[in-house]
Amino acid sequence: MALIVQKFGGSSVADAESIKRVAKRIVDTRRAGHDVVVAVSAMGDTTDELLDLAGQVAPVPAPRELDMLLSSGERISMALLAMAIHSMGYEARSFTGSQAGMITTADHGSARIVDVTPVRLREALDDGAIVIVAGFQGFNRDTRDITTLGRGGSDTTAVALAAALDADVCEIYSDVDGIFTADPRVVPLARKLERISAEEMLELAANGAKVLYIRAVEYARRHGVLIHARSTFTSNDGTYVLGEGMTDPRQNSEGAEMSDAIGMEEPVVAGVAIDRSQAKVAVVGVPDVPGSAAAIFTLVARTGANIDMIVQNAQSAQPGRTDISFTLPKQEAVEVVKVLAAEQESIGFENLVHDDQVGKLSVVGAGMRTHSGVSVTLFEALSKNGINIDMISTSEIRISVIVGENDLDEAARAVHTAYGLDGDVEATVYAGTGR
Repeated sequence: MALIVQKFGGSSVADAESIKRVAKRIVDTRRAGHDVVVAVSAMGDTTDELLDLAGQVAPVPAPRELDMLLSSGERISMALLAMAIHSMGYEARSFTGSQAGMITTADHGSARIVDVTPVRLREALDDGAIVIVAGFQGFNRDTRDITTLGRGGSDTTAVALAAALDADVCEIYSDVDGIFTADPRVVPLARKLERISAEEMLELAANGAKVLYIRAVEYARRHGVLIHARSTFTSNDGTYVLGEGMTDPRQNSEGAEMSDAIGMEEPVVAGVAIDRSQAKVAVVGVPDVPGSAAAIFTLVARTGANIDMIVQNAQSAQPGRTDISFTLPKQEAVEVVKVLAAEQESIGFENLVHDDQVGKLSVVGAGMRTHSGVSVTLFEALSKNGINIDMISTSEIRISVIVGENDLDEAARAVHTAYGLDGDVEATVYAGTGR
C-alpha cells in the first residue's frame, strides 16, 4: 500500500460530470489498495469570476476580504468531490486549508507555506477515509486570517501535503498527458517526456511552461517529493519529475535502475518554453559613471517590479553614455516607466523606450553543461526564419532570447525542430488550458 497525493486543477473539475469523472479516478486508486489525499482547485474559471465580481463592488478590494472570497471556490470543489465519492460507496472527508494544517505567512494573495500540521488528515486516513483538501489556501497563526497562496497555489498545496505526509508520490493532473518538450498548443509535434530533472523543470517553469508551477517544483526539490504529471482524461503514465538522487519508479523486472535516470547521461535539450507576459524597457543614454545603474534599479525596486533579463551596451555614437535594457512583467512596466520618467533629470538619461510587444523563448537542458554548439543551433534556427533577437540571457542549463511577440510561436516551432525534438504525431490536448 502506498500513500498517494493527487491534485486536480480547475479544468479537471469544471462541472458536475467532470467532478464525477475525477471521483471515479480517486476511487479507483483507493480500490487498488492505496491511501489517497487529494488537493483540488476551484471549478473551471471560478476564481477569475470571483475576481471580476470583487472588482464590480470595489475598485480596489480589501486584501483580507478578497482572500475570504477567493478561498470559497476551492471549498465548493472539495465538498462536491467528497459528495461524489460518498455516492460511490467510499468515505471521504473534506478539509479547508486551515483545517488541513496549512500554516502560511500573513501576505494576502501571495502567502507562502511555513509549516504543515496535518493532524486531522492523518486521523481521517487512519479511519480509512479518502481525504479531500481545498488547495490554494492556508491560515496565518498570528492574524488568525485565511490566506491564499497566489498563482499555482493548488500545485504547491499538493506538494506540501505530500512532503508533510511522507507520500510515495504526488500526482499533478491536468488536461495534457504530462510534460512536453514544448507547449503542444503552440508546437503540435511536441513530445511527451518520460522523465525530467527537477532542475530542468524549474527552468522551464520559470520561463513560461505552465504545466507545473515553479513554487511547487522548488518545494518538491527541497523536500524530496516525487512528482508525477499526468492527464485527468486518460490512465496513461505521465512524466516523472526527479530530484537529485531519484530514479524513475518504472523499472525493469529485475528492479534495476533505468539507464537514463537522473544522474546518468542527460539529453542536450529537454524542452523549449515561451513566455508572453514580458515587456522590455530601455533606458537610453545613461551617463556611464559609477552609480547610474544603482540609481535606476533602486527606483525600479521601489515599485516592487520583478526584473528578469538585464543588458547594458556602451554607445559608440556618444562616448561616456550607455543604454540599459531590462525585461519585466507587462503589468508592472507602466508603473516602472512612470517612476523612471519622473527622475530623468536627476539620473541624467536621455530617453525611455517601453515595448510590450515582445516575448521570451527559452531552451533548457542539463546537457548544455557538457555539449558545445547549443547556442549556434538556436541562433541559426532563428536566423533561417528571419526572426530578430532583441536580448540574450544565459544560465548553466538555459539560453533565453527576447523576440517580437508576433514571431514567438514561429520561433518556438523552428527551434524545437532544429534541436530534433519533434515527434512523429501531433500531441493530444484534452481540454484547452493545460491547467
